[in-house]
Amino acid sequence: MVRTEEWRRLSGTPLWILGVSVAYYVTGRIGLLQQVVVEGAAVTPLWLPTGIALACLLWAGLRIWPGIALGTYFVIERISSFHVADLGIMTGNTLAPVCAYLLLRRVGFRVELDRLRDGVALVFLGGLLPMLISASVGTWVLVLAGDMAPARFWPVWAAWWAGDTMGVLVVTPLLLVLRRARLPRETYRLGEAAALAVTAVAVAVVATRSSLSVLFLVFPLLIWAAVRFQLAGSAPCALLVSVLANSAATEHAGPFAHHTLFEVMVNLQALNGAAALTGLLLAALVTEQNNIRLKIEQVCEDLAELVDQLGPRKREE
Repeated sequence: MVRTEEWRRLSGTPLWILGVSVAYYVTGRIGLLQQVVVEGAAVTPLWLPTGIALACLLWAGLRIWPGIALGTYFVIERISSFHVADLGIMTGNTLAPVCAYLLLRRVGFRVELDRLRDGVALVFLGGLLPMLISASVGTWVLVLAGDMAPARFWPVWAAWWAGDTMGVLVVTPLLLVLRRARLPRETYRLGEAAALAVTAVAVAVVATRSSLSVLFLVFPLLIWAAVRFQLAGSAPCALLVSVLANSAATEHAGPFAHHTLFEVMVNLQALNGAAALTGLLLAALVTEQNNIRLKIEQVCEDLAELVDQLGPRKREE
């Protein structure tokens, strides 16, 4: 039986690697549609493949890391012809999610994201810290290869790091929750979910396309989604806000018009980061509190049942 399970796991590894590489390449192509040029280097404010890579590692383990490297290779090959120096970018883009996975495993991260500590761990140990690797390695490769002047290092590095980090904060929670998401059974809950979806689209479009500075409108929306539907509601809303904001920023539309590229990038990443953190951490906190309440209710029911069982015995004595 053990050998059979091990054989199934090993035989499924090539499919995982192929699936990860294809998903990485496809989402990389999508991300490149919203690229911006920072100091002569093309970067994306939201790099979706990083979030996909980490989610797949959390599901399948380290055995699928070649899929990340292959996906990176195909993306680079699509942009320009592959050079030896690009091996550094491949290495950095592979090491970053792998290190994030190892750090999360080290602290006992749960893919259910049903504790506040899991949300905090994903933010810092899954996003902010390990994505320093891909940003640093990738930017240094551009400098050492002569594709970028050393004086432009920090702006490109910051944009690269922010894009990879946002990929983790926005995409990974969504993928983790989609695997176990179910439609509400109650009619009123289903109606509320539909109302949330319609409102999310309307609010996100108005906030990111209006000439007025009303980006703050997305936060009541994220709070509603997190409180009522936890991560299943907040994760899609955060992704929607981020994608529409990136689109408006790259087109210099709405609240991003009439600003320099630096100002646009600062405003965009501040919005994306705040939206992702609000949705993720609030959803994890509400889920944890709900689980605690359910456990307390279960204990009270068990206690009441025990008292009922002991009551007749006392009367008989």
